[in-house]
Amino acid sequence: MTQDRKSFDALLEKIEGLKKAGQIDLSMDEDLSIAVMNLLSLEEHFFFTAEKTGKTDYFDLLKEVREARKVLMGRLIPSHEGETWCISKHLLATTMRLIEVGTKLHKEGKPAEAKETFDYAYKMYSFFWGLRLNLIKTADFKETAAKDKPWTLGDIVDKLVDCCDE
Repeated sequence: MTQDRKSFDALLEKIEGLKKAGQIDLSMDEDLSIAVMNLLSLEEHFFFTAEKTGKTDYFDLLKEVREARKVLMGRLIPSHEGETWCISKHLLATTMRLIEVGTKLHKEGKPAEAKETFDYAYKMYSFFWGLRLNLIKTADFKETAAKDKPWTLGDIVDKLVDCCDE
C-alpha cells in the first residue's frame, strides 16, 4: 500500500469517526455549498438587472442576498487564512457557471465540449472541498492542482461528500 493510500485511508477513517459522532455532516455542507453557489448567481443577476433596467432597488436586493451569502459561507469556511474565504467563494461561483455552460453546450448537441466543461466544474468543486477540509493549503494550491496523484481531490469528493447519504 502506498503512503498516499495510507494517508487517504487514515483521513477517511477520521472523517467517518467525526460523522458517526455527529460532529460533521458533509451531506448538509454539500447542500449548503450549492445554496451559496445559487446566492452568488443571484448577486450577479440583481447587479445586471439593476444596470439593464436602471432600477436601483435591485441593488438593495443584491445587498440582502450578499449578507445572507456571507453568513452561510461562514458556516462552510468558519476559519480561514489569507484569502481562502475569497478563493472558496470564487471556486463555488466558477463551479456554478461552468455547470450552466456545460448544460447549455449539452443542449446544443456538443457533448464533448459539455463533458470537458463539466469536468472543469467538478475539478473546481473538488478544489473547494480540498480547501474546506484543509486537505490543501493555498500555498500548495497550484502544485496540488497539477499533480497526478493516486487519490485526486475528485476522489475525495466522490468518497466523502455525498448529498444522498442521509
